[in-house]
Amino acid sequence: MNEIMKRFKAPIILGLIILGLKVFIPETGDRTLSVIIDYAKEMAIIMPAVFLLMGFMEVWIDKNKIKKWLGSKSGLKGALIAFILGTLPTGPLYAAFPMASSLLKKDASIFNIVIFLGAWAALKIPQLMVEIKFLGLPFTALRFILTLTGLILIGCIMNLAFRKKTT
Repeated sequence: MNEIMKRFKAPIILGLIILGLKVFIPETGDRTLSVIIDYAKEMAIIMPAVFLLMGFMEVWIDKNKIKKWLGSKSGLKGALIAFILGTLPTGPLYAAFPMASSLLKKDASIFNIVIFLGAWAALKIPQLMVEIKFLGLPFTALRFILTLTGLILIGCIMNLAFRKKTT
């Protein structure tokens, strides 16, 4: 029983919070539960396709190729590949995490994973097109440059942090 409690601690705590909201602030509890159900439905639709793509990636793309293209010695080419991989898809960020995990297992560098996830989260091409339409090219270009600069800095910091931790 203790094993189950430890393993499912977060969902149990969240369930208790939702229950508390339903009892003490019913309208907030109802909205919270509605959002959770909508999110679960969305994930149920998207995640099977993500896992299928991951399975294909595991089988079709050799670990040595990932290491060559996105590994710690891939340099600027690896960062560019990670950036392109992150900017092309249209989908929620949570779909990128299993892919990033798979890339890490195949020896992609932390730096390139940060670039991939950051580009997926904030620099997707369809998102940029909409941003240009509503906010203008100067704003979008500045945000793009600042975001990319931040991603590079975060990637360098993460690379240093994990290099020190593993040695």
